[in-house]
Amino acid sequence: MESFLVSTSVVGLAEIGDKTQLLSLVLAARYRKPVPIVLGVLVATLVNHGFSGALGAWLASVIHPSIMNWAVVASFAVMAVWILIPDTLDDADAVETKQRLGVFGTTVVTFFLAEMGDKTQVVTIALAARFHEFFGVVAGTTLGMMLANVPVIYLGHKFADRLPTKAVHVLAAVIFVVLGAFALRAALHPELHPLF
Repeated sequence: MESFLVSTSVVGLAEIGDKTQLLSLVLAARYRKPVPIVLGVLVATLVNHGFSGALGAWLASVIHPSIMNWAVVASFAVMAVWILIPDTLDDADAVETKQRLGVFGTTVVTFFLAEMGDKTQVVTIALAARFHEFFGVVAGTTLGMMLANVPVIYLGHKFADRLPTKAVHVLAAVIFVVLGAFALRAALHPELHPLF
């Protein structure tokens, strides 16, 4: 349950102002069909984070725990800095493919591609490696993505303009620093039971 709650909160905060959230806003404004967009985001996230969670869990099983602990420390430190850098959405991220794939298919393809190498994908890998758990992390990161994107899809500019994005990014960076501190504690003192 702990991996689920941590994953949900961290990814939900990391997604605020992220390029995939901006993509959700663009898709909602362009197509004005929230249900297929929400379903497309859900499918793309489940597939992307499923692969990411599997990779993280696999890395945790094949890399020596002491090396993995230091890799997790480094990934949380990098994420704490990376989250403070604002994302922009390239036109290539919002490719016009509606005629061939429909709104749902367009959302799945563009959202999946935009998520490749994105902050939330990297976080999913790191969390799965940290918790040695696939299902709790993938379920949590997917819920976090949906909590951040569904309001944007339904409320559009009204919601996005009122959100204190910088403050949310600072809060997310602080959470990554705290997670990194716990991972550092585990790396320095592997004999102690980690708090999470």
